[in-house]
Amino acid sequence: MSWVLRAEDLPDLARGATLLGTGGGGDPHIGTLLVRQVLGDGAITILDPDDLADDAFVIPTAQMGAPTVMLEKIPAGIEPTLALRTLEEHLGRRADATMPIECGGINSMIPLVVAAETRLPVVDADGMGRAFPELSMETFAVYGVQGSPLALAGERGERVIIDTGADNRQMEWLARGVTVRLGGVGHIAEYAMTGEQVRRTAVPRTISMALRLGRAIAQARAGHADPFDAIAETLASTLYPHMVTLFRGKVADVERRTEHGFASGRARIVDGTHTLEIEFHNENLLARRNGSLVAIVPDLICVTASDTAEPITTEGLRYGQRVTVVGISTPDMMRTPAALDTFGPAAFGLHETFAPVERLAPYA
Repeated sequence: MSWVLRAEDLPDLARGATLLGTGGGGDPHIGTLLVRQVLGDGAITILDPDDLADDAFVIPTAQMGAPTVMLEKIPAGIEPTLALRTLEEHLGRRADATMPIECGGINSMIPLVVAAETRLPVVDADGMGRAFPELSMETFAVYGVQGSPLALAGERGERVIIDTGADNRQMEWLARGVTVRLGGVGHIAEYAMTGEQVRRTAVPRTISMALRLGRAIAQARAGHADPFDAIAETLASTLYPHMVTLFRGKVADVERRTEHGFASGRARIVDGTHTLEIEFHNENLLARRNGSLVAIVPDLICVTASDTAEPITTEGLRYGQRVTVVGISTPDMMRTPAALDTFGPAAFGLHETFAPVERLAPYA
């Protein structure tokens, strides 16, 4: 069922989307401010995928770049709608709706900025079910939708069309190069598709799930209940049914570098003689507890504040933070052989083989 989102929903939506973003997807506070500025007292229609006509024309919109850069290079605000209009002009067809390409702090918000400016509805679905660092790492691509032509816009009105045919990895490579030359951040419109293709290839109802998660955390805190129990209870009836607490401790070390348009590094969390190490590439990719693998991409590895369950992005990790790291299972459509070929461990150069978090760390 479709529903209406208002400004008062944004903090809960940002919180839940940041949790699902597994460390990536951009700064949630910046994303919330961008939507508030455009939305005001208005409302945005969130379309259930089942309410889309088969021939509806949907253009997803997003921000791309290194999350570390986004903290200093705030968007002008014109870029995402400019990217959408540029792709519409190139294709000769107006969009009937927009949609996120991923869950994440700012990238669950960018389509809302576009919707508030254009009065388009936003489809309650996305192409990653979490956040991934590369544009080719999408369920859209796994199940047969072509990413290009892609439109990319910059803060000074720059516009670029990239068309690589069916080669989604080449599309990512070229778009990343343009983004780096725009200062590390760009806004995109890509994976234009029909309503039928949305239902067949997208992870459904992730906006509404993010809102439920964020609201459950807030309500648990207000009621002095355990917010981690609230997360687990909310997820239990979704496509992400398993949540495992992987580790609790203090951030002892963060190594982070920004290069080639990505923020990469590792974090070490300690509790007495026990250690959890996380490797990230925009998003958290794997976690080892005392040297043993306990979670790996595409399952979600989420770092949160231990006292509030507030999710912490990879660029927000700091020495001394008291954190709880949880692992969350991804939907089955993200664990197929074709999906793992696209965004499983080998796609990131990792030598480990994927195993579900509920099997790697069932009693963590």
